[in-house]
Amino acid sequence: MTLLRDMRYPTPRELALAARALADEHPARVGLRQAGTSRAGAPLWLLSVGAGGGPHDVPVVSGGGPRDVLVVAGAHANEPVGGATALSLARRIIRDPAVGAGAGWHFLLCADPDGADLHRTPRPYSLLDYHRNFFRPPGPEQPEWAPSLLTPDRLPPETLALNSLIDELRPVLQVSLHGTDLGGSWVQLTRDIPGLAEPFGKSAAELRIPVETGASDAAGWPSPGPGIFVMPDPGSGPAGAFHPEDTRLSTWYRVHRHHGTTAIVEVPMWASDLVDDPAPHPDPRHALRVLAGRLTEDAGRVAGLRDTTRGADPAAAALLRAVDWTLALIPRIAAEWTGPGAPVEATAAAIGSIDAFGRRLSLRAAAMLLRVLRAQAHPAAPGLDRLVTGWCEEFSARFQGRWVPVATQVEHQCRTVLAAYERLTAPGPRGF
Repeated sequence: MTLLRDMRYPTPRELALAARALADEHPARVGLRQAGTSRAGAPLWLLSVGAGGGPHDVPVVSGGGPRDVLVVAGAHANEPVGGATALSLARRIIRDPAVGAGAGWHFLLCADPDGADLHRTPRPYSLLDYHRNFFRPPGPEQPEWAPSLLTPDRLPPETLALNSLIDELRPVLQVSLHGTDLGGSWVQLTRDIPGLAEPFGKSAAELRIPVETGASDAAGWPSPGPGIFVMPDPGSGPAGAFHPEDTRLSTWYRVHRHHGTTAIVEVPMWASDLVDDPAPHPDPRHALRVLAGRLTEDAGRVAGLRDTTRGADPAAAALLRAVDWTLALIPRIAAEWTGPGAPVEATAAAIGSIDAFGRRLSLRAAAMLLRVLRAQAHPAAPGLDRLVTGWCEEFSARFQGRWVPVATQVEHQCRTVLAAYERLTAPGPRGF
């Protein structure tokens, strides 16, 4: 695939064209249909690969079977690898009937095409380049997170389409393909998939991708193996220390009503071995106080500039909503880091992951605000540009980030998805 060889992430339009070509080339096994429409009217395309046949605009596999798999790409606009992975995985299944055998495979090629159109970084050459046109919607506008933050009558159409697919297909496995800017790879599960840690870790080692053993997204969750984290059951324990969203109300858990399991597969754009360090940190509480102070100070600098601008067009308004959402998270997060629940013991990897999490929060807010200030020729734009540049350089230098080629990111996600399916559906107490 040319898009992989020259290290480009496919756009929603490119994904749709590639999927249409697959459906044209393999009409007996491949179908393509529109599964919904975004808020701005963009189509949400579902590519289906299975044993049945049919015209392009109907699902190849009707759903409800014991081994249907739903793969969701592009749920976060700033994590573009999922679409490339979905296409690569579909091609493997078409090429080799033994791959993913026994399942109907369904790929939602981009769950948020509106967001993807605003995050315009198909070929990032550096962390700064990645942030030049950065966009990540606020939580209520993210398809997977919206149910955890909004009442059912206020859900966006992307979420409604995803919920409908889950209820139609009743997948045994839903996989959400995600990525992180700088760090390592990890997997979050709504239920444990025994044995997944071994092939996941083997793939990461072969591809020189560090395993994020202390992912801040999964702080306090059970970990049956390095880089594998199991979310709390609904109604039990904390949902996550550093996020306002309750993962248990997200679309990830909707498959549970159909006895399914969701796996969220994260892979880095730039890798850092600092998030894979199992050594005990000498003083986690002091480190977290320092990180909280820096985060608060950095956020204050961005907030001061935010007060001087207003959204003059839909794109600017969307960017500013995202800036405001990000800035509003920070006081609570800083309080978590310095409160009585802060860990007394932690690994260097866990503190490193929290450090990266804090850096990216203030950096993302600043980068999105910079886009607005530039478009408005705001006098503060040059100063904010220097700040964003400096933060990107410090982030990359602190974590010694090394680029992970797009093809490598895709390969690791493909291997992990197939391993999750194989382990989940293997004969045994949890399998078939």
